[in-house]
Amino acid sequence: MRRKNKYIFRSKISEAKFRQVVRYFATDLDATQTAELAGLNRNTVNRLLRGIRERIMEHCEHQSPFSGEVEVDESYFGPRRVKGKRGRGAGNKTIVFGLVKRQGKVYTQIVPDCAKKTLQAVIRGRVTLDSVIHSDGWRGYDGLVDIGYDKHLRVDHGQNEFARGNTHINGIEGFWGITKTRLAKFRGMSKSTFHLHLKECEFRYNNRGENLYHLILKLVRENPLS
Repeated sequence: MRRKNKYIFRSKISEAKFRQVVRYFATDLDATQTAELAGLNRNTVNRLLRGIRERIMEHCEHQSPFSGEVEVDESYFGPRRVKGKRGRGAGNKTIVFGLVKRQGKVYTQIVPDCAKKTLQAVIRGRVTLDSVIHSDGWRGYDGLVDIGYDKHLRVDHGQNEFARGNTHINGIEGFWGITKTRLAKFRGMSKSTFHLHLKECEFRYNNRGENLYHLILKLVRENPLS
């Protein structure tokens, strides 16, 4: 027997209605707007959007290794820095490590800290050894040459140096700016869903210029929501 909806197992929602939700999601409408326009319960829409974001996250995690000119950097998301607390990520912020292939795609990962061991593990798993890595002067990037990355170029932000010829991390810093601006509209976002919204930002950036509506439908068709 043919399923009622090939995008969702055991769904009471028609394919046409689900495609409508996806179209609103692709144009970046929020859950409240989507519920009103689609004539659906807000809880139902939240459940559908979470499922879509989970498929997007799975897709992002299967990206091929990066190569060529690759910029790396870490950023901090969350409440304002707590007065009296100093250091990278102080104030109960979520630490996100990111890398971007110049003129290409970005990859992000939530990390527990900015220690050398932590950052090197992500880089080794995502960047080919023949790549040219650009970073700032943070000590967490020390030793990349020792593990096989012979081409590691740095700028010293501590000395107000933001570019030295072609050595800079403007690409990944630009992505952080875009992401923080977009996430600001989700006021009071729960930490339990932050990773999904982060990966959605990554997905939208990596597929800028593509038809997100068709791409998302393809992802969900291949792996239906439950």
